[in-house]
Amino acid sequence: MSAPAPARRRAVGQALDSAQLLLIAVTGLLVIGSVTQVAAVGVVDSRTAVLFGALIAVGELLRMLVPGNREVAPIASAGALGYALLLKVGAESAVHSAFQVVTVTACGTLAGALPHIAVGRIPRLDALARRILTPSVVAFIFRPIMDSSLREYWPALITVMVLTVILSCVVDISVAAVIRAEAVRARFGIALGDEIRAMGPLCAASGATGMLLAVSTFVMGPAALLVFTAPILVTQVAFRRFAGIRATYLQTVRALSQVTEVGGYVEAGHSRRVSRLAVAMGRELGMTEEALLELEYAALMHDIGQLSLRDPIPGGATVLASPQEQRRIAELGAGVITKTGVLDEVAEIVRRQSDPYRVSDGSAPPLASRVIKVANAYDDLVGDSADRDRSAAVLERLRLDSAAEYDPTVIEALGHAVDRMR
Repeated sequence: MSAPAPARRRAVGQALDSAQLLLIAVTGLLVIGSVTQVAAVGVVDSRTAVLFGALIAVGELLRMLVPGNREVAPIASAGALGYALLLKVGAESAVHSAFQVVTVTACGTLAGALPHIAVGRIPRLDALARRILTPSVVAFIFRPIMDSSLREYWPALITVMVLTVILSCVVDISVAAVIRAEAVRARFGIALGDEIRAMGPLCAASGATGMLLAVSTFVMGPAALLVFTAPILVTQVAFRRFAGIRATYLQTVRALSQVTEVGGYVEAGHSRRVSRLAVAMGRELGMTEEALLELEYAALMHDIGQLSLRDPIPGGATVLASPQEQRRIAELGAGVITKTGVLDEVAEIVRRQSDPYRVSDGSAPPLASRVIKVANAYDDLVGDSADRDRSAAVLERLRLDSAAEYDPTVIEALGHAVDRMR
């Protein structure tokens, strides 16, 4: 089956969806306008601008990927927010404009991205744009206040600071949700929930650190940049190690999933298609990022039990095997996964994948197992065919079996996922 048009677009270089293009264009125009304005009037307090720009560059250099394949640079974000909210540096009032905040943030971000670009790690343009746009929103709201009489009233000033940071988090998460919804073909509400759970705590931490930088620089001067970015740096290093372990697991699981294809037990691409479809269905059902990751693991390895069969099932289509044979394959696969010692929940998902939706004792299989059962049956019967009539016929066949064998809610999620992936 040829790749759907959206997938083909993203497969070439760093192709972009419409929401990403709009975000990048808006950010690009903002940066050009700000640089032009600063070049015309000059830089205010260049020493502080260079220090914050350097902090942003270091943060960008230390950017990382977090679950969900999201690119973040929390130190850079905190530094940019701190500069946008800066009150005083020692005894001197910070009177730089919002345009200067945008300029310093853009220059620092691009400087930190250059080493990555030099070694071929091209930053994601939409994530890069968001790291510039978010502090810009804060700057254009907060910097004019620093030029008003309100700057003498600290309680009001701190309140505005907090509200502005909260607003920036809302804007950032909402923009990210729009982009993610378009990229993974999910409903906006589901994508928004994913972004809130995944990025909400990180956005809150970066915002709090940025406010601490802005306030403490008044008392401690530039030394505050070191004191208050050290904790988030330690947290980032620890998180990077954790994310690296997760990435290693996923690479290992993907490699294992290829064994059944290389051995001729299933058709080429079957495990990958089932995994992709299962994750899309999981999103339709509102599963969390953590649950989706376990679902992806289980879907990739759902057929690994076939390696223990003396004779491969014709075409690897377990949906055509007897219920007893399906249960045997599921048990064997779960046994293999259990031996890893770290994927027990994934093993349980694989073990229950052959169970009917309605079982005699009334205990339904886990949702992930029900999703894999449907996704596997669909791909066994459709394969890599792009025939819409065949797809519709298989969906109807699965709906007819939903009285006992398949979860009707999961069948409907399959229909939505198939439509979105075309």
